[in-house]
Amino acid sequence: MKAISLIQPWATAIMIGNKSVETRSWKTSFVGRVAIHASKGFPKWARDFAETERALGRLPGRLPFGAIIGFGTIVSMKETIVVAPLITAIERLYGDYAPGRWCWMLSDIDPLPDDKIIPCKGKLGLWEVPADLNLAG
Repeated sequence: MKAISLIQPWATAIMIGNKSVETRSWKTSFVGRVAIHASKGFPKWARDFAETERALGRLPGRLPFGAIIGFGTIVSMKETIVVAPLITAIERLYGDYAPGRWCWMLSDIDPLPDDKIIPCKGKLGLWEVPADLNLAG
């Protein structure tokens, strides 16, 4: 199974429904089921964003790191210029819709319960989940 790593709180934002579009500087021809991985790193700018969103009640108090936290389906790629006018303010807040970027349109989000997240090391790009991981949780 393919996976994509996201810095927190963006990985959790997908799992709780605040985000259904992942914006990237590159596109892929891959469509299908992917594991959503929460990166281990948590830079200051991400911590600051998470703190604000937590204070506004849009994020939970705890965020998992270095683990697969759920699954989703990449259904298509669209240019940000096409998607940006059609999304909510919250969705826009959770992405980078600058010209020249790509929207990875996600659906069928299935979060794993906190006690079933799957610890693993992430990677850059779209990567293959190691076969020895128990993706059933």
